[in-house]
Amino acid sequence: RYLMRHRHTTPFEMCELKLHLRLPMDCWRQWIRHRTASVNEYSTRYSLAIDAAQTTASDQWRLQASSNRQGSEGFLEHDKGKIFSVREHELHELARTVYNERIEAGLAREQARKDLPLSTYTEAYWKTNLHNLLHFLALRMESHAQLEIRTYASTIGSEIVRRWVPMVWDAFNDYMFHAMELSKQEIDIISRLQAGDADGAWDIAVQYGFLPPKGETIKFNLERGEIEKKLEQLGIRPPWLE
Repeated sequence: RYLMRHRHTTPFEMCELKLHLRLPMDCWRQWIRHRTASVNEYSTRYSLAIDAAQTTASDQWRLQASSNRQGSEGFLEHDKGKIFSVREHELHELARTVYNERIEAGLAREQARKDLPLSTYTEAYWKTNLHNLLHFLALRMESHAQLEIRTYASTIGSEIVRRWVPMVWDAFNDYMFHAMELSKQEIDIISRLQAGDADGAWDIAVQYGFLPPKGETIKFNLERGEIEKKLEQLGIRPPWLE
């Protein structure tokens, strides 16, 4: 716990884990962005593409988030979602049929695969050390991560890491995943609010560009939104929301 608390990461780098993954290609694209692992992926240039694709239940089609261009919020109505699930099935069937026709015609696998959808499953061996794995989990278990990769990450954390290194898992949750990191600006604002100086907190927010001067229209500010979420966790209501 001391090592985790004070970010002494070298001992965690001595622990290694190799996972055999099976996941859709669109999820794998996000996963492989973490360039701190050794990877050996199933090759559809050498082998036939895996005959499986991720499907979406009619009540699981998510709507585009209004405040986050790469996020989702809420679900499409079941009746409308049913239409998209049927179309999804038709698309998968067509893509697989065309792929199989190309293979049977003797076309090269490296070319026959090019129209398979991103929902097609791939497999990979993924080897990483504990330090980098925890960093991966901190990012991909977080609520803003895409649901599909968040589900994988949460399962790895709760079902594998927790059993493998239980003390590290508890320390990770206490000092990293469920902890809060504060910037200098955030500390300045919180200090003023805790001292009962709401005007001073407002002035600091203006000074740092999080708010316009009093009397002007308050517009969207990403960093201010992050501060507001942290204040909410601490049970503090910022004066500009009154």
